[in-house]
Amino acid sequence: MKLFYKPFGLIAGLIAARLGRSIFQSLWARIDRADPPEPTGPEGSMPKVVSAAALEAATMAGASAAVNRVAATAFHYLFGVWPGEKESDEDEDRS
Repeated sequence: MKLFYKPFGLIAGLIAARLGRSIFQSLWARIDRADPPEPTGPEGSMPKVVSAAALEAATMAGASAAVNRVAATAFHYLFGVWPGEKESDEDEDRS
C-alpha cells in the first residue's frame, strides 16, 4: 500500500511547499517591510539573515508536517490502511 501512497505524498509535498512559503512571507511581512535578506547578499545584518532563515525553516517544517499528516489521514480514511510505519509491539507496551 505504500506504493499507492506515493502520489498522495508527492501532491502533499507540493502543497506543503506553497503553504509554507506563503506562511513565511506573511510572517516576515509583519517583522520587516523589506524582503527577507539573502545569506550571500550585501544587505541585511547577521542577526536578520539568521533569523529569516530560522523562521523560514520552522514554517516550512511545520507546514510540511501538517500537510503530510492530513494526507496520511485522508489516505487512511479512503483506503483503510495507514501509509506510515506500523508501531512495534515494544512501542505499544510502553503506552
